[in-house]
Amino acid sequence: MAHPAQLGLQDAASPVMEELLHFHDHTLMIVFLISTLVLYIIVAMVTTKLTNKNILDSQEIEIVWTILPAIILIMIALPSLRILYLMDEINDPHLTIKTMGHQWYWSYEYTDYEELGFDSYMVPTQDLAPGQFRLLEADHRMVIPVDSPVRLLVSADDVLHSWAVPSLGVKLDAVPGRLNQTAFIISRPGVYYGQCSEICGANHSFMPIVIEAVPLEHFENWSSLMLEDA
Repeated sequence: MAHPAQLGLQDAASPVMEELLHFHDHTLMIVFLISTLVLYIIVAMVTTKLTNKNILDSQEIEIVWTILPAIILIMIALPSLRILYLMDEINDPHLTIKTMGHQWYWSYEYTDYEELGFDSYMVPTQDLAPGQFRLLEADHRMVIPVDSPVRLLVSADDVLHSWAVPSLGVKLDAVPGRLNQTAFIISRPGVYYGQCSEICGANHSFMPIVIEAVPLEHFENWSSLMLEDA
């Protein structure tokens, strides 16, 4: 999760987020090189009184500064389109979870099981246990197995919400009357935090998302206990 004074993005916990991090670094380097070149030209123009007659009316330079930006845009667009298509791929999910946004909590339904579902509310500050994070901890975590493709169906019951977990590279709008879907794979066990990312009313800031990724056998034990309690 994020920490104070963090400059970069959160560590990737899914293959898609790793691709997004690589694309971010790739694009940032291009922006850095362009900014350096522009700054050099500005400084050179301001500090020198000399004029190069060859660049006042040059067909070759006009060709270069027309073609070069086009090549740079292609270098950015191709990997971007590749990642967009990767994020839309949903291949043989092992688990499907339906998420509903409410004012102001999330509800989860494991559609592969008959009676496995629960509501997830934020834990109030006065009820936090040592080591838990204020405004980020939920009373029921979404538990999923590691290294398993998970399909997520997202909708809303009242107003617009947005289900977002930065470390997974997932952000999906929850729209009343519409069912959106995405898929992700968590690469390693851990607890991952997110929040509602669409202003949805007075308590918009109090809709945390907590995902606990566990090995498959632990997930099976957890699901069995949840079904027994139901």
